[in-house]
Amino acid sequence: MDVKTLLQKENYKFDDLCAIMEILRSENGCPWDREQDHKSIRNNLLEETYEAVEGIDNGDSEILKEELGDVLLQVVFHARIAQEENDFDIDDVADGVCKKLILRHPHIFADVKADTSEQVLKNWDEIKKTEKHQKSATDTLCSVSSAMPSLMRAGKVQAKAAKVGFTFANTSDAMIKADEEYKELSDALNSGDLSKIEEEFGDLLFAVANAARLCGVNAEEALFRTNEKFIERFGAMEKIAKQEGSELCELSVNKLQEYWNKAKK
Repeated sequence: MDVKTLLQKENYKFDDLCAIMEILRSENGCPWDREQDHKSIRNNLLEETYEAVEGIDNGDSEILKEELGDVLLQVVFHARIAQEENDFDIDDVADGVCKKLILRHPHIFADVKADTSEQVLKNWDEIKKTEKHQKSATDTLCSVSSAMPSLMRAGKVQAKAAKVGFTFANTSDAMIKADEEYKELSDALNSGDLSKIEEEFGDLLFAVANAARLCGVNAEEALFRTNEKFIERFGAMEKIAKQEGSELCELSVNKLQEYWNKAKK
């Protein structure tokens, strides 16, 4: 498809997106687009995905539509780069995911019985283990992507370990472990050993994430909500300070704490 044909269209479809990307990557296309490779646009995929998630969180369908388009653009971009390297193309991507969906839904496309979501997920896990040649429990832990946010990854790793029984009996035991890790962090802080301090901070975060999981709380989402709450209260604190004729940067720690407590109320 040429540029003139594209410009004559009032509405575009998926094939048009692929055609536009081919033009942009062509010899006479966009210099920036031509220079990119998988690694150079890696973060773009992450950023666009997070922005799509923000659209979901805000219940904004227009933003979600736009950001899903940006995610789709990144998929097409990577596929085009791969096609130029004679690796795979967008049809191979679609082929792979279609085959995966059919294989992992044997209760729809074969004669396996699964009447509940729990049974569906159990079948999914077993099929995935076979697909990924996961022969041990450790293999399933290693399959959790290292590119995930670490708090999210911790919850997934812990959940997979729990499937073979390696977990605390209850939340209280998990909190005792978290308390132990806090004490070890305190000792590390007293030692002044930065590498040890970093290690113990990691252990404490991991232990707290485990306790959250056992409570039925998603640690990643819990921290997300706390971030939002902090920003909201910070804004309220600043508003109170301005109403009293002050800028935050001019105030003492004690005065800031006073305003913070007012904001909390």
